[in-house]
Amino acid sequence: MAREGLPIIIPIWVVIILSWSIAGFLHSKTGYGISAILTLLGAFTVYFFRDPERAIPTTAGAVVSPADGRIVEIHEEEEPVFMRTKAIRVSIFLSVFNVHINRIPQAGTVRYKEYRPGRFLVAWKEKASEDNEHTFIGIETPKGVKLVVKQIAGLIARRIVCCAEAGRSFQTGQRFGLIRFGSRTDLFVPVGTVLRVRVGDKVQGGSTIIGEIP
Repeated sequence: MAREGLPIIIPIWVVIILSWSIAGFLHSKTGYGISAILTLLGAFTVYFFRDPERAIPTTAGAVVSPADGRIVEIHEEEEPVFMRTKAIRVSIFLSVFNVHINRIPQAGTVRYKEYRPGRFLVAWKEKASEDNEHTFIGIETPKGVKLVVKQIAGLIARRIVCCAEAGRSFQTGQRFGLIRFGSRTDLFVPVGTVLRVRVGDKVQGGSTIIGEIP
């Protein structure tokens, strides 16, 4: 379980325990019903913050998925902030049922990080990539290849957690943060990357190969 979820999980379960205690003391059917609903909510919260281990590919040049979810868009466009050239954007939508841990797509050092406040549009919409609140991370690999990962808040998600600070190095598939309760993650890779996925594919963070950089 992701430790970032503890500030939410612990208070919820304290309320659940108190609710069952009060319902038992009062012998209240209504209280039992409310307690049962709260217990389901608490169980889902624990489920949401699950953090399973993943088998990280060792294929040379492989770029792994930074998130679990479904690919909703693949588009070539200008990336003017960090890569400063045309790049391929792979957008992954995360529903509330997906694992929400974000992972580094390829080993390297964080060279740029920026938080941008914004709107909370439905995350699968194209405009969410630019208009929604997001954290932007620029990564440079040991071979000088530049990649970008954007953690994008969605309609329900209102909290982005990111521990990737400028100057810090990561390994492929290493955890660097999460987005709470439904969101989107965009990955920018260099033009020329041989993609191994297409729109509609389901991917797993850290284990699905998005593409290979020659």
